[in-house]
Amino acid sequence: MTLSVAQIDRETDQLVAEWLTLPEVAKRLDLSLGRAKQLLKDHKLLGVRRGGGGPQVPAVFLDGKDVMKGLPGTLTVLQDAGFDDAEALRWLFTPDESLPGSPVEAIREGRHTEVKRRAQALGF
Repeated sequence: MTLSVAQIDRETDQLVAEWLTLPEVAKRLDLSLGRAKQLLKDHKLLGVRRGGGGPQVPAVFLDGKDVMKGLPGTLTVLQDAGFDDAEALRWLFTPDESLPGSPVEAIREGRHTEVKRRAQALGF
């Protein structure tokens, strides 16, 4: 299985406080590495390349032994709006004064419905 993973720029990289490799994601979610890769392929998680090496995932996307509630649906909406993985990552982590905070912070606080509505509006 080959993963197509976007390379991100330095500015986008710096929006994310902590990154996890796929083996770290698999361990935290108590999954096989193959299943962790499948989460990326199915757009349940978002991983990008930072410099060299394999895909990495923002640590905030994990909530205990699960993917953060509301994230997979938001990723689907962003993909439907035409965002590639790097653009989606940038949008999720860029502060928005009208939320307030970043969309990923709003999702973490349980306001994923509001974030999805905003993401849907981007597609029109």
